[in-house]
Amino acid sequence: MIPKKAPADIKGLAAGIRAGHRAALARAITLVESRRADHQAAARELVQQLLPDTGKAIRVGITGSPGVGKSTTVDTLGMYLIHNGHKVAVLAVDPSSARSGGSILGDKTRMARLSASDHAFIRPSPSSGTLGGVAAKTREAMLLCEAAGFDVVLVETVGIGQSETAVSDMTDFFLALMLPGGGDELQGIKKGLVELADMIAINKADGDNLKRANITAADYRGALHILAPRSEHWHPPVVTYSAITGTGIAELWQKILDHRTAMTASGEFAARRREQQVKWMWSMLEQRMLARLRTEASVRTRVKKIEAQVADGHLTPAVAAEEILELLR
Repeated sequence: MIPKKAPADIKGLAAGIRAGHRAALARAITLVESRRADHQAAARELVQQLLPDTGKAIRVGITGSPGVGKSTTVDTLGMYLIHNGHKVAVLAVDPSSARSGGSILGDKTRMARLSASDHAFIRPSPSSGTLGGVAAKTREAMLLCEAAGFDVVLVETVGIGQSETAVSDMTDFFLALMLPGGGDELQGIKKGLVELADMIAINKADGDNLKRANITAADYRGALHILAPRSEHWHPPVVTYSAITGTGIAELWQKILDHRTAMTASGEFAARRREQQVKWMWSMLEQRMLARLRTEASVRTRVKKIEAQVADGHLTPAVAAEEILELLR
């Protein structure tokens, strides 16, 4: 817990993170997630200090509908990576309770092997109503994990709403998980999701499901042929794997490495990282502006009056929006 009377010792916290102390990393993420103004200021200073130590990890976003096996996949993939000498950080974004704001699913309990490893760090964070199910502070948490020496960061999203766009804007590789299914399921494919995906992976390709998984993979490959790829240097593959048996996990990871090689060679990797930084800036600016509207007493009072005028039909939403904008100048 962060003490209420004063922000954390930023220099000491930064040193602890650079040294790879898990307690320091957990404390720093708690600081970043705090809504207190003094904690937010301290968090900004901390991330700025650690910025030179970030950017070296492979950032992978993993999404998919509930029940597709995201947490099991992360557990199996994470253990495979650790066995191959990597340090893995998992930022698992949980749905939030509408009443308490706390996590509901408890993703960490479904990553039993990974959570017991000294070479892994798992941080379940409630989405807290954030659009798309990606925690508001996931980007900062990702940088903190990189500064702590984790060379692979897996961001597992809720898999509902617009999380696909949000996670693709903060990661290097966007992995979309799918279930084996027939034609009816394929008809429900989200075009936007497929256009953003760097790879589609069909889970549960084992036992009686193996044939169905292979058929589904072929169907998705056909669907991808009629869509423009996200990059001219990479055509998203479709693979099958089993999170339970581990079959296909090595091939799945190799595709992620192949993508990084292709993007780096073309210069697109660096360009995407730069673009993400700028998008992050604008996202933070929007959040800060909305925070001012909600927290500053004088502004909030005026906004309430404007809302009432709009509700009563005395003011158009367009004029009201302009008046609220004037309050921020």
